[in-house]
Amino acid sequence: MVDYNPFADAIIHGDPLPIYKRLRDEAPAYYLEEFDTWALSRFEDIWKASADMKNLTAANGTTSAHLLTKVQPVTPMINNMDAPDHTRLRSEFRKAFAAPEVAGLEPMIRRIAKERLSACLDAGRIDVIHDYSAHVAVTVACTISGLPAEDGPFLNELVWRFFQREEGVRGMTSAGLAALTEMFGYFHEQIARRRRSGARDDVLQKLLEFEQNGRPLDDDALASHLSMLIIGGSETFPKTLATIVRRLAQHPDQRRACIDDPGLIPDAYNEGLRYDMPTQFLMRQVKRPVEFAGAQMKEGQGIMFLYHSGNHDEREFPDPDRFDIRRRPPRILSFGYGPHSCLGVNVARLEGRVCLEELLARVPDYAVDEAGAERLLTEYVQGYWKLPITFRA
Repeated sequence: MVDYNPFADAIIHGDPLPIYKRLRDEAPAYYLEEFDTWALSRFEDIWKASADMKNLTAANGTTSAHLLTKVQPVTPMINNMDAPDHTRLRSEFRKAFAAPEVAGLEPMIRRIAKERLSACLDAGRIDVIHDYSAHVAVTVACTISGLPAEDGPFLNELVWRFFQREEGVRGMTSAGLAALTEMFGYFHEQIARRRRSGARDDVLQKLLEFEQNGRPLDDDALASHLSMLIIGGSETFPKTLATIVRRLAQHPDQRRACIDDPGLIPDAYNEGLRYDMPTQFLMRQVKRPVEFAGAQMKEGQGIMFLYHSGNHDEREFPDPDRFDIRRRPPRILSFGYGPHSCLGVNVARLEGRVCLEELLARVPDYAVDEAGAERLLTEYVQGYWKLPITFRA
């Protein structure tokens, strides 16, 4: 029988895909006794469970730090809310993340991408994350949220500290929690500043005007929502772009196809999201007995959605371990599904398209410096921490 633990070296330091395949084949609902938690590994099971807010709840947390190690307090951010409050708040955010509104960000994204690439051209070397995509992502996240864009590097540093792990420590570290505390302090300052300066048309203003149970959100709740927007908006995209840049280097024919026909770039980004999704899983808790994948799950038990496994499920994707930018699947799990699907899907797709367009136009024949690459190895999020590429100056 397959043995699975999200904190195992084989998952964090190795290639989890062979283990995920065995889970799908042998135990599509795998019980982790230590955590009283079930892990779903097949695409269709994850898809269905993601939409089930009748039997599952997000109110007690959605991450390993909430429901496995339980070292991170559950705060009232939007991804830890159930209907009706979740539905009401999400509707308030909808305009800021809708495709027409997001499209207006393209000139800013393209300008930043061009500036970051130009700054590194003479050196013949650029770190796809620290020198490029991280600047784009955090600037966009700050702009949408209503925070000063010039504070982006400071927030990036806090987010990176938040996700760092230590040998021998399961999950989030004390340094990571300290970074989160520092981030909350910053948000409290920005909330106070906004109250003094007056209203603007951004997400922070929507939060200030939102009422829960007939009362405005307190500053801790406001800071919690902002943390979700900044962490989610600045952390995942750089890892996604880095892995796609690397995959295109490994498949020069597909890279050349994107250069010759930039219309393929959105497809390449989508395939990269499927193939190398950074977020390994998110979680829910069972609030009433329910069955998934033939397993009876009890009230109070945790349930893990193994997204990276589902995105490699041969029941959904023919030849799933082949990277193919022309695959064009009708659905993937990389933005979740259901009421808690990713708010920033339009932002991420725009950032991915523009950053790949600019990179391939300016440095089409780049090479990945594998010796200089560093991975972020956690139970929850994986991907590159550094990915330098070289090119002819």
